[in-house]
Amino acid sequence: MKICVCVKHVPDTAANIKLAGDKGFEDSEIKFVANPYDEYGIEEAVSLVEKQGGEVVIVTIGKPAAVTTIRGAMAMGAHRAILVKTDSQFLDSALTAKAIKAVLEQDGLPDMIFTGKGSVDTESFQTQYRLAKSLGMPIVNEVSFLTIDEGKAIAHREAEGGGKQVIEMNLPCVIGATKGLNEPRYPKFPDIMKAKKKKITEIELSELGIDVAQAKVLIEKLEPVPERAGAKMLEGSVDDQVTELVRILKEDEKVL
Repeated sequence: MKICVCVKHVPDTAANIKLAGDKGFEDSEIKFVANPYDEYGIEEAVSLVEKQGGEVVIVTIGKPAAVTTIRGAMAMGAHRAILVKTDSQFLDSALTAKAIKAVLEQDGLPDMIFTGKGSVDTESFQTQYRLAKSLGMPIVNEVSFLTIDEGKAIAHREAEGGGKQVIEMNLPCVIGATKGLNEPRYPKFPDIMKAKKKKITEIELSELGIDVAQAKVLIEKLEPVPERAGAKMLEGSVDDQVTELVRILKEDEKVL
């Protein structure tokens, strides 16, 4: 079984992001990591191949520095990787899906494709759907439980209101992983050392016939989130505090 995992190189959610102009941010000194939801996809892919045989291929669209994230995925058990290099900090989901499709067609289509349910930086939640559509594959997103049996995937996904849906589909397919699907492993030192010798094929985005100028979604302006005002402590009896809280919400904040 050949499984592809799409892994995005994203800023750590705890990083202090500083804007650089209106359309970008300073990325030379902040910590980048694998998109957390993608790690569930890596773990599931590696676990399946450990049981059934095959290989796990990581595909990443990003800057050359994304190699560090790819090595981390390889330390978890992925066999090889393909990095499509671009200088763009924000490549729209349509071009990202187009690039991944081109890479997979060159490399040979897999039996399964894993992604995270979404990325924690742009949170567009579109790439996996665009990719599945372009490849003519069924897709289930936000999968928290998965079984593979006789060429079929049975996926349990989160639904609105805390409910669950169970969907059966034929392979090949696209699975968007979420928390609860598994517990991503922590690589051991020997695995980290082995990962340094695994093959990463690097391709320029332009080699796939893709021009970032073709993007349909562009960043017009980035702005920092306004700092929150200081907390106001209410005093008096419970009735007095409730009365004052309602007044603040109505007159000061105008949310009621």
